[in-house]
Amino acid sequence: MLKKIIVSAFVFGALAFSNAQKIDALSNKILNQITEQHHQNKNTYFEFVFGSGTNGKISRKEVGNFYSEGEKYILNVMDTKQIFDGKKIYNINEEDQEVTIAQPNENDAVFSPISYLKNYRKDFNVTHIGKKKVMNRNTDWIKLTPIKSSGLDFVYLFVDTQKNELVKLEQHAKNKDIAIIVITKYFANQKGKKSFKFNKKDYKEYIITEL
Repeated sequence: MLKKIIVSAFVFGALAFSNAQKIDALSNKILNQITEQHHQNKNTYFEFVFGSGTNGKISRKEVGNFYSEGEKYILNVMDTKQIFDGKKIYNINEEDQEVTIAQPNENDAVFSPISYLKNYRKDFNVTHIGKKKVMNRNTDWIKLTPIKSSGLDFVYLFVDTQKNELVKLEQHAKNKDIAIIVITKYFANQKGKKSFKFNKKDYKEYIITEL
């Protein structure tokens, strides 16, 4: 169950509403620049540390990596691999030898700090808090607060504006749970192609469930 929580911790429903949004000019400029840079990349790869806990304290950390080409992606964290081939999501749990295949919910965002860049313009009030040192990098500290009431309290994004890269994300829930992603290595436009194809023949010993 913990693995399932971790894999889906940063997947949130996109909110549809017409409330007035507030976003300051500096935050808008920074997020526009990093979003444009991301869309220009043919592919993106980053390694990260995922942390979770409560009351602002991280009690568990795991390392992982994420690779994407357009909407397709491969996520590895703990003993779980998640593949999105553009049509279906495959959750592959090595420890339990289980595979779950599901259609993506069109209202769900991809597991990635990048997902917030797709939704900040309509779903959040955005405020530039200031500067903060993260991983020995100077970052701009931006707060995203949901316009519509939900279980999410707020999100912090820490952006290296010199490189147009996200360095850290903090997601704070109203129940005091906290989840973070700290990006330790980041690469874009790598050579070579990765396969997003799932082959059932490779998982003959696994229990495969298609929802």
